[in-house]
Amino acid sequence: MFMVLIIGHRGARNLWPENSLQGFKRTRDLGVDAVEFDVHLSRDGELVVIHDPSLERTTEGTGPVAERTARDLDAMGVPGLKAVLDVYAGTPIELHIEIKTDVLGRPYEGLEKRLLDVIGRRKLEHQAVVTSFVPEILETVRRLSPQQRVLASLDRRSAELFGGLPSALDRLAVIGNCMVAVEKGLLADSLDLCLRRVGGEFLGAWVPNDDADIADWLARPIRQITTDRPDVALALRR
Repeated sequence: MFMVLIIGHRGARNLWPENSLQGFKRTRDLGVDAVEFDVHLSRDGELVVIHDPSLERTTEGTGPVAERTARDLDAMGVPGLKAVLDVYAGTPIELHIEIKTDVLGRPYEGLEKRLLDVIGRRKLEHQAVVTSFVPEILETVRRLSPQQRVLASLDRRSAELFGGLPSALDRLAVIGNCMVAVEKGLLADSLDLCLRRVGGEFLGAWVPNDDADIADWLARPIRQITTDRPDVALALRR
C-alpha cells in the first residue's frame, strides 16, 4: 500500500502568510512530510525566500527582489534561505526548494551553485529536492551535483511552450530520474500518460486544496501532493 506524501505549499499559504518564518514553523509543527518554498537572489548575492520576482504582492516594498539587499528584504519580512533551513534543522521533513527566475524570466547567474553549496554545507543532499519550471536550471544543478534530486514543475502554459504535454515529458526525460509535479487539472486530464511516462513514484500533483479534491488525489498512485491546506490533507490521510 502506497502513502502519498503531503507537501506544504509555500509553507501553508492558506493558513499563514506564504513563505514566512511563522508559516514555516507552524507547518513544521503540523507534521508535514515535506515543505515547498521559492528562492531568488538578492542584490548582494544572498538566497532569499519569496515566490514573486517583485515585492508588491507579499510585502510593503516595490520593485524587483534582485534590486534589494538581503538586509532590506529581511526588514520587509522576506527571510533568508539559511533562516528557513534553521526551522527544519534536525527534522526529517523533505525540503522542496524551487529556483525562480528574475522579473524578466531570466535565470539568476550562479544561483544554482550558491544553493548547492548551502545544501552541501548543511549535509542536506538527501533531504533537499531542487525544483524548477525551467529544465535548463535543473540540468545545471545536475551538472554541478549529479546525485542531487530534482523535480520539474508543469502547468498548461509551460507544457504548451514545449509543444504540448507529451513533448514536455520528452524534454524532461533527458534530465534523467527527474520527478515531475503537474498542475492538478492538467494531471487529471492526462494521468494515464503521466503514470506511463514518468511513473507514480516520480509523479506529483499541485495544488489540491478543498477536502474532496485532496481526498481524491490522496487515493491516486502518485508520490506526492503539494497543497495550501496540509492540515486537511494530514487529517484525511490518517
